Amino acid sequence: MEEAVQSKAVADQDEDDPSSTVLDLSSYQLHELDSVELPASLTELDLTANRLSTLDPRIGNLSHLKKLSLRQNLITDAGVHPLSSWNALSSLEELVLRDNQLRNIPDVSIFQKLLVFDVSYNAISSLHGVSRVSTTLKELYVSKNEVPKIEEIDHFHQLQLLELGSNKLRVMENLQNLTNLQELWLGRNRIKAVNLCGLKCIKKISLQSNRLTSMTGFEGCIALEELYLSHNGIAKMEGLSSLVNLRLLDVSNNKLTSVDDIMNLTQLEDLWLNDNQIPTLEELAEAVAGSREKLTTIYLENNPSVRFNAKTPNYTAIVKKIFPNIQQVDSQLRFVVYRGIDRYKMQAIQNGMANLMQVKLTASTNIVRRLYKEYT
Repeated sequence: MEEAVQSKAVADQDEDDPSSTVLDLSSYQLHELDSVELPASLTELDLTANRLSTLDPRIGNLSHLKKLSLRQNLITDAGVHPLSSWNALSSLEELVLRDNQLRNIPDVSIFQKLLVFDVSYNAISSLHGVSRVSTTLKELYVSKNEVPKIEEIDHFHQLQLLELGSNKLRVMENLQNLTNLQELWLGRNRIKAVNLCGLKCIKKISLQSNRLTSMTGFEGCIALEELYLSHNGIAKMEGLSSLVNLRLLDVSNNKLTSVDDIMNLTQLEDLWLNDNQIPTLEELAEAVAGSREKLTTIYLENNPSVRFNAKTPNYTAIVKKIFPNIQQVDSQLRFVVYRGIDRYKMQAIQNGMANLMQVKLTASTNIVRRLYKEYT
């Protein structure tokens, strides 16, 4: 094993950036790095999927380091403490501490150029301490923790992505200063009402698997392109007519009995309505008349309108007649090939493909691991 690690520990240049030096030591089950050389020129160090419980002090001397991944290790609050004194890492832009044993937000205030900070999949019980994270931050990931309240984020004026899914949140609050926020992921919480605090730039919102009973609250989000609201208790579609840039709408697994307020959504390409109480296809055709030429994907299964029609041989033909450019009807897939998995497709796998049996992944290693970890 030691020979394999030493062989692997030859840093490579990034093909896209010849000035970058990358060292990938992921999945070696390393307990420590004593046998590994860490070149001073390193710009990226990936230590994902090892058995590290402490940080090698030599990392703190890598003055050119821009990306550091310590994902999926055994690092505790005490083990991560040395980070707070690593003055030499003034160029660090991305820090990943996902899937460790943290109970608190670590002190990373010393990294004044930080753009991406990921502490998802830990045991963090509060966002206390996130106020010390640099104002330069653009992406913050704190999903799959035990956070009960959105707080200490007022200073993130440049933040573009906030992920707080799978926590214990009950209220959407303190978002008003995130004026550049484009993506907000709050799925699998306990939120009962939408409060977006006037966010105008937001393009993607996920509130799936919460406790919503109403869709009001999105009216001012005129830039919104993707809206995920599956697995709630929503009984009526409303507050959507102003969302003229919406391309994807997921309201599957709710209590809808009709399709309303989407006539103006002429850019709509994906519509997920499965597992509701929509009675007829005729009503659907009228409701989505504005986007019937644009729509390429529709999920309708497990609605009264489909339970009867789906048994007939021409069910798909009927749907395709209503929507002439449709490519995907329902989720009757057994084999799906994805090239370059992104968050959008991850959501599709999680919410809309109940019969998915096998996924062939031709994406990067980290994305594949993430997909496997979160959605299987």
